[in-house]
Amino acid sequence: MMATATNVEATATGTVEWLSAPSTNIVVPVYQRQYRWDIGGCEKLLSDVRAVADEPEAHRHFIGSILSAAEVAGGDLILIDGQQRITTIMLLIAALHHAVRDTDPAMAAELERVLVRADDTERTKLRPHHAWAELYESVVLDRRQDADRESRFDDNYAFFRSQVHAEEAPRIWRGLQRLEHVSITLGAEANAQQIFESLNSTGEPLRDHELIHNYVLMGLSHAEQLAVEEEFWLPIERHTGEAIGAFWRHYLVMKTGREVAPAGEHGVYAAFRDRFPRLDLEHLRSDAAVWREYAEIYGILLDPSREQDATIRKQLEHVNTFGRATYPLVMSAYGDYRRGAIGQDELIETLEWVQAMFLRRAVVGLPADRLIARLCRARSESREELERAIARITPSDERVSAVLKYGELPHAAYVLGRIEGVDDPSAYDVESIVPAVPADDWSGDGDRRWSEFSEDEQNSHRALAPTLGNLTLLEPGLSERVFGAAFPDKQRDAYARSAVAATRALADEGMWNTAAITARTTRLTADFVRVWARPALPEIDDDGLTPVLDAVRRRGWPAGWDREFDYVEYRGEHWEVKDVRALFNRIFRRAWTDDRPSALSYSARHGGPIYDEMAWKGHWDTLADGAHLYMGWDSNYMMTALQGVLEESGIAAEVFVKYSYIGNVM
Repeated sequence: MMATATNVEATATGTVEWLSAPSTNIVVPVYQRQYRWDIGGCEKLLSDVRAVADEPEAHRHFIGSILSAAEVAGGDLILIDGQQRITTIMLLIAALHHAVRDTDPAMAAELERVLVRADDTERTKLRPHHAWAELYESVVLDRRQDADRESRFDDNYAFFRSQVHAEEAPRIWRGLQRLEHVSITLGAEANAQQIFESLNSTGEPLRDHELIHNYVLMGLSHAEQLAVEEEFWLPIERHTGEAIGAFWRHYLVMKTGREVAPAGEHGVYAAFRDRFPRLDLEHLRSDAAVWREYAEIYGILLDPSREQDATIRKQLEHVNTFGRATYPLVMSAYGDYRRGAIGQDELIETLEWVQAMFLRRAVVGLPADRLIARLCRARSESREELERAIARITPSDERVSAVLKYGELPHAAYVLGRIEGVDDPSAYDVESIVPAVPADDWSGDGDRRWSEFSEDEQNSHRALAPTLGNLTLLEPGLSERVFGAAFPDKQRDAYARSAVAATRALADEGMWNTAAITARTTRLTADFVRVWARPALPEIDDDGLTPVLDAVRRRGWPAGWDREFDYVEYRGEHWEVKDVRALFNRIFRRAWTDDRPSALSYSARHGGPIYDEMAWKGHWDTLADGAHLYMGWDSNYMMTALQGVLEESGIAAEVFVKYSYIGNVM
C-alpha cells in the first residue's frame, strides 16, 4: 500500500501557467524580508529566459520550488518561499506588457492575466508586504507619479524595460512560458517554518566549482557525461585537489583580464557562464582540453617539485613566497612557455618581474590587491605592455632604499636567501644580530653592557633590529646555542662556524652598533635593488591609482558610496569625481562628445543606457541632439557600463580611479 502525504502537496507546473490561473492570488506575509534582487539577478533571469526561448519546443528551464500555504479567510496563497523570484518575474512580465500594449493587444491581454487579479483588475495578483505594496503596484500597473522615486522595484523594472522591446516580445514571452517550478502547497496541519528550513538549510550549499561542474555536464547525455567526466573533469580535480575553487577563479582572471569575486553570490560561477555561455559537445571538448592543461599547470604551481627544469622550479618556489595571488599571470606565462610560444628566458623574466613588484610593494607598505588582472590584460597585448604595466606599479629604487634603512624587512628568509645565495632558506633561522629584546648583559663590543646604554641608544638599536642590515641566516643548531648572547660570543660560537658566507663575514666585524647596521644595510640594499630589479622604463611610480577596469563593482548602494573616490585620472585630466554615479554620467557625456559611434554601439548591444526618448518614468539626463541617459541604475550596473563604453572606445587603459580611505574600507 502506498502512503500519501496529507499536509503537503507538490506539483511540477509551468510558472506562467500557475501565475495565470484565476485562483493564484499571492500575498507576501509580514515576516518576509524586503525585496532585494538587484540588476545582476535580473540580468541572469533575462539571460535564462532568452536561452530557453531559443531551445527546442520541449525544453524547459527549472527555477526551483515555490512554497505557499492557503489563507483560510480569503482564499489567497501565502507565499512562504519564492518571493524574490516571483516578484522579479512579475516585473519582467510588466515590462513586457508595457512594451507591447499599444502594438499587440492579444499578447498584452495574455500578459495582463498574469499580472492582475481576475476579480479586480485594479489590483495585482502578487501583493507584497503592505509597507511597499502600493509602491510595487504603481510600477506594475504603470501608475507612477514621482519620477525621482527610488526603489528596487523601480530599478529592476527600468532595467527590464530598457532590455525588452516590442520586436523581441514573442521571444521573451516564449521563454517565460517555458519556465517551470515545483509548487509546494501546505495543508492546514503542515509546519510551514519546518518545511521552509528543510528547503533552505539542509546540507551544504553548492560551491562555485560544483555549479561549474553541473553546468558543464547538464546538457549532455549520460554517456557523454561519463566520457567528459573521465577525460577532463577528474584530471582537473586530481591536479588541483582542494584548491579547485581557487583554480577556476584564477583561470578566469587570467582569461578575462578582469577581477573575479572570490566569494559571495557565486561570482566565479557567474564569470564562468559569461565566458562560456553555450557549451555544446564539440566546443566543450576543445574548451575542456584547455581547462585540463591549465589545471595541470596550477598543480605544478601548488607543488613546484613537479617541474623538471631546476631553474624554473626554483623560480616557482620563489613566486610562492607571495601566495596564490600571483597565479593568474604565472599561469599565462607558463602556459605559453609549455606551448613553445615563448622561451625560458622570457618566462623567467616575467617571474622575476612579478617577484620584484610584489616584494617592493611589501617593503614600502603598498597593497597588492587588484593588480594581477591588469597585468594579465597587459600581457595579452605584448611583452612590452606587460613590462610597462609592471614598471608603473613597482616602487622605485629610491623609494625602496629609503624604507629599507628603517623599515621592518618583509619575507626575510626569502630575501636573505636570495641575497646570501642560500638554496633552501627554510632550513635556516632568521638571525637578529641585535636581539629584538636584548638582555641587560647584551653587548655589541664585549665592553659596554645593554643596561649602560642611554635610553636613546637603546631605542635606536631596537628600531633597527628588524631591518635588512641587522638580519642574516643561521643554522638552527648554532642559533639555539647563541640565542640572546652578546655579539662577540655570537661571532666566536656561531657566525664563524656557519656555512653561509654572508654570516661568516660577520665574524670579522670589530663591533656591532647602529653605525655597523646602517653600513650593512647600505651594502645589502645595493644587492636588493639588483636582485629584484624594477623594469628600466621611465614609467611613474604611481599614486595607488587603480585602472578603471579593475575598479570594484559593488551591488546596490553600500554605505559611503558617495565618497568612494578621491579623484579620477582621465587620459591625463584630473577629475574631482567622488562616486560612481557621477563618474558614470561624466564618462557617458564625454563618450557622447568624443566618440559617439562607440557610445551608440555599446548602448545598442546592451539595451542602454542611452535612449532616443525618456521611455519610462525615472532618473534621466539629457545629452546633446535629443538623446537621453538613464541614471536610475544601481552601482554595479553603472560601473559595468562605464567600463564597457571605455573599452568600446579603446581608452580604458588611460582611465584610473584613486580610492579614498572610505573606498578602500568599503
